[in-house]
Amino acid sequence: MPRDYYEILGVPRSATDPELKKAYRQLAMQFHPDRNRGDKDAEDRFKEVSEAYGVLSDPEKRAHFDRFGTVGSTAGGGFTDTGFGTLFEDIFENFFSGGSRSSRRSRASHGEDLQYELKITLEEAASGVETKIQIPRLEPCGVCRGTGVESGSQLETCDFCRGRGEVRRTHGFLTVAQPCPKCQGAGQLNRRPCPSCRGEGRQRSERLLSVKIPAGIEDGMQLRLSGEGSGGINGGPAGDLYVLVRIREHEIFARDGVDLYCDLPVAFPQLALGAEVEVPVLDGTVKLRIPPGSQPGQVLKLKGKGMPHLRQRGHGDAGYRLILEVPQKLNAKQREALLAFEAASKQERGPLALAFLERMKKLFG
Repeated sequence: MPRDYYEILGVPRSATDPELKKAYRQLAMQFHPDRNRGDKDAEDRFKEVSEAYGVLSDPEKRAHFDRFGTVGSTAGGGFTDTGFGTLFEDIFENFFSGGSRSSRRSRASHGEDLQYELKITLEEAASGVETKIQIPRLEPCGVCRGTGVESGSQLETCDFCRGRGEVRRTHGFLTVAQPCPKCQGAGQLNRRPCPSCRGEGRQRSERLLSVKIPAGIEDGMQLRLSGEGSGGINGGPAGDLYVLVRIREHEIFARDGVDLYCDLPVAFPQLALGAEVEVPVLDGTVKLRIPPGSQPGQVLKLKGKGMPHLRQRGHGDAGYRLILEVPQKLNAKQREALLAFEAASKQERGPLALAFLERMKKLFG
C-alpha cells in the first residue's frame, strides 16, 4: 500500500494542478541528487516525490487513487508514462543550462512585430483618411539574400554536435539535453559571414507605407498590416506592423463613443424665451433651437451629427450643454430691466425654489 501522495507533496486533497506542480518543483529542487551527492535519503525522497507527482498529475491515476487509495495497474513508479521529460526540462533549464531549452533551434525564424503610433484629428477620424508613414525596420540583406553567408560560401555542419544542435549530459540517473554551445543550437556554423550584414541576414532600412484609417475609428485602436514588420531570419516570414491610432484633443468637442459633446454659452433671455442659435458640427455649423424655459446644464441634441459608426451605418448625436453666462457688468437699461423683472417675479417662485424651501422646512422645522 503506497503512502498518501498528498502528504508526500504537502498539499491538500483539493489541490489544483498548478498547486501540485508548484509543490513538486520545490521538493524536486530540494532533494535532487545533483544537489545532494552521496545522500541516499535525499535520493529516495526525490524518487518518492517524483512518484507522487506522477500519479496526482495524471487525471485518471489521481481519480483511481482518490477512490481506492492505490495507484492501480496503470500507475507505475519512477518516470513511467508520466511525461517527466518535459517537466524536468522546465524545472532544471536554469539549473543546468542557464535558461536555454534543450531543443534544436531552427535557423529560420519569424521577424519581429512592430508598432507605430499615428496621431490624427477628430475630423480625420470622422471622415476616414489615407496617409503615408515611414517605418524603420530590419529587412533581408540584399547582398546575401538573407542567408547571412558570404557569396560563394555556405553554412557548415557543426563539428561539435554533428548537426544535431544539442548535446546531452548525464546527471545521476537523469539525462539532460542542452543547446550546443558552439553553434548555439542551430546545428550549423557560419565560417564566412556576409560582410554587408555581418552574418545577421538582415539590414536596417526604412519603408514608406500607405495606411487607410476607416471612418469612425476610436482612440487606442490598432490596425494590423500583415508582413510589414521586420523581415524574418534566414528565410523566415516577416513580422506584422501594428498602427496604434491616437486622436488629438479637439478644441470644441469631447467624444463619447459615437456621440460628441460641447458646452454652449447662452444668455438668460435665450433660456427663458427660447431662441435659435448657430452651433458647430464637425463639418461646419447648423441651427439649434433652444426651447423656452430651458435650464442651465440641460443637454440639447442634434440627431445624426456625431461620429459615424465604425462597423455599421449611421452616426451618433451631437450634444450641447447649456451654460448660463451672467454678465459681469450691466448698462443702465439692462439694470433697469432686470430690476423690473425681479419686482415682477417676487410673488412667483419656480419649482426648483419651491422644492428647496420645502426641504429647508423639513430640515429646520
